[in-house]
Amino acid sequence: MPAMAAAAAEPTFRESRRELTSILAPIERRCLIWMAERLPLAINSDHLTGLALVSLLAAGACYALAPVWPAAPALVAVCLAVNWFGDSLDGTVARVRRQPRPRYGFYVDHVVDAIGAAALLGGLAFSGFMTPVIALALLSAYFLLCVEVFLASQTIGTFTMSYFRIGPTELRILLSIGTLAVYTHPSTVIAGHAVRVFDVGGVIGACGLVGTFLRAAFVHTRLLSRAEPRPAAPQAA
Repeated sequence: MPAMAAAAAEPTFRESRRELTSILAPIERRCLIWMAERLPLAINSDHLTGLALVSLLAAGACYALAPVWPAAPALVAVCLAVNWFGDSLDGTVARVRRQPRPRYGFYVDHVVDAIGAAALLGGLAFSGFMTPVIALALLSAYFLLCVEVFLASQTIGTFTMSYFRIGPTELRILLSIGTLAVYTHPSTVIAGHAVRVFDVGGVIGACGLVGTFLRAAFVHTRLLSRAEPRPAAPQAA
């Protein structure tokens, strides 16, 4: 009886439908399943989640070391590749092995993502590649969109993982290319003024994230308003 009562009191969790429509999603999905089926049983999803976190912390450290070790940012591409392996494969391994922990996985995975994003952009702010204010604006815009995604996941039942055919994997690739390119083209000229390439990318990224947030918030608010119309006012007696 106590066990049954505890189970009845346990909060229910409805796993949201994952929506990933990025360019590389079809081939990425097949590759992840292929790797998950061949991964040693001694390696579980928690190990992969931990690897994802450590790799982003390492990427942020590589950026932060740029002023004293100019070659360090070149390792960012390696860190991001390792992050893709851990972050993308942990959930796939749990599903392939039929060991899902939906509440635990959802919570831990996104806590790790938040810490990793803060570390990555924090490192960029200290790297000299990006102005700290722009790095902070980009991080704030990222968290703003994350909040909208999590709210929509709870209220609509859809967890959106990509926008405009761009998802986490594509972003990792773009960031890796940009980091390697900055060695030869650290700045560009706009209206006769030299500006950092990463500053330009950061402003564009922050504006894109805020714009995506506003669009998604408008669409989802309208959808929820139609799904839950305002009840009629009670008639006076």
